[in-house]
Amino acid sequence: MKRTFRLAVGIAAVGALALTACAAEAPTDPATPGGETPTENVTITYTNFISNGGNEENLQTIVDAFEEENPGITVDVTTLPYGDYGTALQTDLAAGTVSDVFDIEYANYAAYQANGVLAPLEVSDPSAYRPSLLEAYATDGQSYALPSSFSTVVLFYNADLFDEAGLDYPTNDWTWADEQAAGEAISALGDDIWGSHQPVSFYEYYKVLEQNGESFLNDDNTAVAFNTPGGIEAAEWLTGKSGTLMPTIEAGQGTPDFDTNLFLEGRLGMLHTGIWMFGAFADAPFAWDIAVEPGNTQQASAVFSNAVGVSASSANIEAATKWAEFLTSSQTMVDIRLDAGWELPPIADDSQLEVYLAKDNPANRQAVFDSLDAVALPPVVATGQTEMQDIIGEELVEAQAGRKSVADALASAEERINAAIGG
Repeated sequence: MKRTFRLAVGIAAVGALALTACAAEAPTDPATPGGETPTENVTITYTNFISNGGNEENLQTIVDAFEEENPGITVDVTTLPYGDYGTALQTDLAAGTVSDVFDIEYANYAAYQANGVLAPLEVSDPSAYRPSLLEAYATDGQSYALPSSFSTVVLFYNADLFDEAGLDYPTNDWTWADEQAAGEAISALGDDIWGSHQPVSFYEYYKVLEQNGESFLNDDNTAVAFNTPGGIEAAEWLTGKSGTLMPTIEAGQGTPDFDTNLFLEGRLGMLHTGIWMFGAFADAPFAWDIAVEPGNTQQASAVFSNAVGVSASSANIEAATKWAEFLTSSQTMVDIRLDAGWELPPIADDSQLEVYLAKDNPANRQAVFDSLDAVALPPVVATGQTEMQDIIGEELVEAQAGRKSVADALASAEERINAAIGG
C-alpha cells in the first residue's frame, strides 16, 4: 500500500508537511502542579543533541536572548553527542533525573507519550508553527512536545565528476535507473572513484520502500509489510550498490563519516544525505549541488523532525514550557537557524524562509522544498521501535555482505520484528 504523503510544490508546501501523530492513550489535562510560581528565580535544565557538532554557540545565543526576555528564568544546558544521547536519556528517565526540557525525535514520540514521560503543554501561540509539525507531537488534540526543526534528505552530487564523465546533472524527475547509469559512468573514471553512496540502514530502507510503492508496516502498525516482491526489489536496490556503485563493508563502507569523507575527497559522484551537511560541504574543493532523490515507481523523500518535550516530573512546567516555546518559535531562533543553515525552523510564516532560498552553495536550494512533494516518514511503533530499527539494519547488512540472500534476510527480519513489536 502506498504511504507516500503528497504535498504542494514550493515554499508554501512546507506548511502542508504531512506528519501524522500516533494515537496513544494518555491524560489530556494540561494543568500544571498547583502552587507553582515558575517564572520567579527559577533554573530549568535542558539536555539536547541538536546543537552538538558546531551549533553550541548558536544555542547559547538563543539561551541568552530568552534569559534577557525572561529575567526570572535561567536555562542550564547540557549538550551530548547524538550517539550517546538516547542511552543517557533512558538512564535519566529510569533514575528520575531527567532534565526539565529535553530533545526527542519524531520516531520516539509515541513511546514517550504513551509511557507518561511527557507533560501536556499549553501552547501560547499554536499559529506560530506549521500545523502538521505541531500536530505530529499531539495526541488526541493535546500537545505533548513542540517541534524544534525539520530537515529533508536530498541527493548531493559532485558536478566536476559529472562533467568529467560527460553526464547531465541530476534532475527532480530522476529514477533509480538514472542514478544507476550515472553511477556506473562515474565509477568507470578510476579505481578510486565511486558513483553513488547510500547507507544500508533502517532509515534508508523505509524510504526506498516508499519509492517503490511499498510500506514498511501494515495499516495499523501492528506488523511489517515489507516482505513482498516490491520490498525485496527495494532491498536489492539498496544493498546491491555495495561493491558496484559504492565501496564494500570490507573497504570501510558503513563506518562513521566514511561516506562524507569520500565525498569531500572528490571521490564520490552522488551521496544520499540530509541538508544538515550543507555546512560541512561548504568548502569542498569542487563544484557540487543537490537534487531531489530519485524514485522508482514514485518519488519519496525522507523528512526528519526533532522536538522538545517537558518532563512530566518537572517542578517548573510553566517556566520549562516558556523556554520550549522560545526555542522552537522565537524570531531569535528563526534568524539563527536560517543564517547558520542549522536545519529548518518549524515556523508557519513562509516569507521568513525566502532568505534561505537566496543563499548559495548549494545553488539549487529549491530542491529542499521540492523534496516535500512526496514525503516518506519513519515508521513508528509504540513498543519495540529501537529493536525494529536495529533488526532491519542487521539483516540488510547480512545481505549486503553476501552472507544471506535478500529474500532470506527480509524473511528473518519479518519474523524478528513482528515478535519485537507484538505483531
